[in-house]
Amino acid sequence: MPTNFGNAKVEKAEQLWEILGQRDDRGFEEQLSSSRPLHDLVSTFQSMGYPTVSEEYENAVVKCKRKLRGLIAEKNCAPIILRLAWHSAGTFDVKTRTGGPFGTIRHPAELAHEANNGLDIAVRLLEPIKEQFPILSYADFYQLAGVVAVEITGGPEIPFHPGRPDKTKPPPEGRLPDATKGTDHLREVFGHMGLSDKDIVALSGGHTLGRCHKERSGFEGAWTPNPLIFDNSYFKILLSGELEEGLILLPSDKALLEDPVFRPLVEKYAEDEDAFFEDYAEAHLKLSELGFANEE
Repeated sequence: MPTNFGNAKVEKAEQLWEILGQRDDRGFEEQLSSSRPLHDLVSTFQSMGYPTVSEEYENAVVKCKRKLRGLIAEKNCAPIILRLAWHSAGTFDVKTRTGGPFGTIRHPAELAHEANNGLDIAVRLLEPIKEQFPILSYADFYQLAGVVAVEITGGPEIPFHPGRPDKTKPPPEGRLPDATKGTDHLREVFGHMGLSDKDIVALSGGHTLGRCHKERSGFEGAWTPNPLIFDNSYFKILLSGELEEGLILLPSDKALLEDPVFRPLVEKYAEDEDAFFEDYAEAHLKLSELGFANEE
């Protein structure tokens, strides 16, 4: 029986299993792999908060993921695909429950937001694959593409839960981070999403992929020597302050070093790539599900 459940759900199931008096001398993981009732209990916790989709829909997700791997590998477009997924989700406002990863970024009104300069390219790149899977919502499709973009470049595997509905009303402009500003701005923007300080730093590590284009952002250059590899080199470079020719650090990147909470996380991720991958996967999952499902 598979045991790839989220840690929080497993912990809750383990606590209940013990309360029910079912725990024995074996380790919990051994029990989980051999006990159907326990496995079903964890499955129940894992599925809480997510809508049920049809088997046809689930099969389409699997097939679409394969197609996305091929496209992203062929076009070397992981960075812009990840940016599309981030910018689609990052408009969520936890107080008004508006915005978020619900496919509105494909509409011209939202693509016209200054922070989304160039993302029309990603929308066009992805559309031929989306046409092959009309059953999938754009909301799910764009977030699935973001997951694949991370995985195919060597990053962590990120759980994907389908069922996001497509919405039609774009969010107001101005909800995404401004690269020219500092830590107060980062906390304000990510706070509106409901994300934590740890999430901010972990997601910043996604800058290991891609580069800035002057015509889109006003900045030019990549953050790392290999902008098509997902690793912890962003944090190593940020911490060292040594930039090779052609590389760039934005004001919002440098601000991470000036904050007493952010800097220790930068140091941790520069030292321990596994820790970065674990926290990034958690933060990415949260971002991709803002307004969609309550994990806890």
